[in-house]
Amino acid sequence: MCDGCGRCCLHKLEDEDTGLLYPTNVACALLDRKNGMCIDYAHRKKRVTDCVVLDRNSLGGLDWLPESCAYRLRSEGKPLRAWHYLISGSRETVHEAGQSTRGWTVSELDVDELEDHVVDRGL
Repeated sequence: MCDGCGRCCLHKLEDEDTGLLYPTNVACALLDRKNGMCIDYAHRKKRVTDCVVLDRNSLGGLDWLPESCAYRLRSEGKPLRAWHYLISGSRETVHEAGQSTRGWTVSELDVDELEDHVVDRGL
């Protein structure tokens, strides 16, 4: 059911004092930033030990998931967005709607300081 937006694979910074999360434009090295999908989904936990597996039990505590995330929407009993491929019939509509990582992110392999990459975008 994954949207293919790739936004859950972006690094976030947490303020230790307030707990507030700040999104960055820095993507996991395994994210194909063009199509919004993991390039090694089956083995990602071995390669990225802190990668989160989305399942029914973990969804409730993942407040950093994008508000438009299909997993989050469905767990909250809300409908999928019109651009979701199960509604639109196309994996491109998430990108066309500007909801994906395509065109505005960088790989973590090309970044020194995450603090330099905080963006003014919703989680």
